Amino acid sequence: MKFTAFERSKQGTGASRRLRITGRTPGIVYGGATPPQAIEIDHNALWHALKKEAFHSSVLTMEMGDTSSPVLLRDVQAHPFKQLILHVDFQRVDATTKLHAKVPLHFFGDENSPAIKSEGCIANHVINEIDVLCLPADLPEFIKVDLSGLKKGSSLHLAEVAMPKGVSVVKHGSDKNPVVVSVVAVAGAEPAAAAEPAADAAAAKPAAKPAAKAKK
Repeated sequence: MKFTAFERSKQGTGASRRLRITGRTPGIVYGGATPPQAIEIDHNALWHALKKEAFHSSVLTMEMGDTSSPVLLRDVQAHPFKQLILHVDFQRVDATTKLHAKVPLHFFGDENSPAIKSEGCIANHVINEIDVLCLPADLPEFIKVDLSGLKKGSSLHLAEVAMPKGVSVVKHGSDKNPVVVSVVAVAGAEPAAAAEPAADAAAAKPAAKPAAKAKK
């Protein structure tokens, strides 16, 4: 994805406030051998770009003047109740240096799994994004997670999720293989295999005869 930025000459709280009044959002680009640079971006264009998942999880092309640079969105500061972006941070990307990034997980196939299809369960998504380490060219927009093999009483762990080529998971904390998806039984739900014979039996049962009218 591409976006347009402009050099920002004035800095400070007052200058940033005046900039927002004109419909621009202040920001900064840092990293690499180049010193940090203050920038400004059209607020409306930024607002709509932030609604796209790819803007948060892929290498972006920042166009400024006659130059373009690969960058990664690192931080967004938003107003607590107004539809207003206060500040954005971008990090320069070096094609030969591995980077850390958060990548969303896209789940599919759960409707075909035994747990959901016939065992009266639902899939509970415990983790929706993961931290990865890779070269910029290998950074995926998202990672697919196949849930078609889920069974009642089972869970899908991080080690079972297939990573794209060149991508490794950055693990945090003491749990090196956390649960990504757990299978939860729905209270009162009958497995499909048990529900069908019960329905057939009810259909086969003859209807009760109406009570005879009393003679006068």
